[in-house]
Amino acid sequence: MDLSRFPRRRYTSYATPLEPLPRLSAALAATCPGGQGPELWVKRDDLLGLFPGGNKTRKLEFLMADALAQGADTVITCGAPQSNHCRITLSAAVKEGLQCRFVIEERVPGSFAEDASGNHFLFRLMGVEALTVVPAGSHMAAAMQAVADELAAQGRRAYIVPGGGSNALGGLGYVACAQELQQQCFEQGLHFDTLVVGSGSSGTHGGLVAGFLGNHIPMPIIGIGVSRDPADQEPLVWKEAQAVCDLMGLGVQVPREAVHTVGGYWQPKYSLPNARMVEAVQMAARFEGLLLDPVYTGKAMAGLIGLAREGTLKAGSRVLFLHTGGLPSLHVNEAALLGQVAVAP
Repeated sequence: MDLSRFPRRRYTSYATPLEPLPRLSAALAATCPGGQGPELWVKRDDLLGLFPGGNKTRKLEFLMADALAQGADTVITCGAPQSNHCRITLSAAVKEGLQCRFVIEERVPGSFAEDASGNHFLFRLMGVEALTVVPAGSHMAAAMQAVADELAAQGRRAYIVPGGGSNALGGLGYVACAQELQQQCFEQGLHFDTLVVGSGSSGTHGGLVAGFLGNHIPMPIIGIGVSRDPADQEPLVWKEAQAVCDLMGLGVQVPREAVHTVGGYWQPKYSLPNARMVEAVQMAARFEGLLLDPVYTGKAMAGLIGLAREGTLKAGSRVLFLHTGGLPSLHVNEAALLGQVAVAP
């Protein structure tokens, strides 16, 4: 798969590390049937550029290149009040000398606060130009277009980045990740039996599916839903994967069986803490010094732990967890993560 024909800004000058997690593997094994579990590794996409890193950085390399090619002076995107995607988009805009505006969807009523910490603090620190807050269920594309129209009336030129950077162009970032991972495995003599990733707006998961298909990587991908169960999530991932393949001109149909997600770990609602997420975040922090976030990677790791305990991830298999970032969100959920307040089961 040749990505060289697509304009790209480079925000990371290195391949993100592959690291073994021996102490977490041992702690997990002690809770698995027979005292045996999978061998866990992590790919550290939380160490990507546009501090403090995360999966959106890969997508923005292609999206920001397109924005600049179109002569944009402002980028507009959307997300929840603590959106990692919004924060990294703003970081990219600052780096490129562009203005940035957000449409914030208050998915949990009362969750937006002007003086919030975490990512919202970083929004203000890095100088977001304006925020438009809309209620849950709003038509986000229409809301962003309204902001773009307002700017156009002022003689400005806006570029709309979809939520999560999840479209075919953004998905190329995870085709690039698939190629990077394939090269690392070759150079380091590694083989993984399964890749586990959080599955949300679908760009990361769908881009990986397309990248694995196009680069003939036979490793199964399991997406842990962070906002939807499989009946709703898998069609979104499949559509994204197919769009990326079509953009690349591969001329292939993405097999339905290439898209596999697991539900049940995200409830009671997107971004709200639950006990399995708290356990996963604590285990990663206390056994490996690996910091996960409560919205995405914490719930994805909770899914991995659950799949190991039920035997879906086999004892002795080598499992790679994709760490997609999200560090600032830890600070919004400190009491829950330290066990100081009750959370959903």
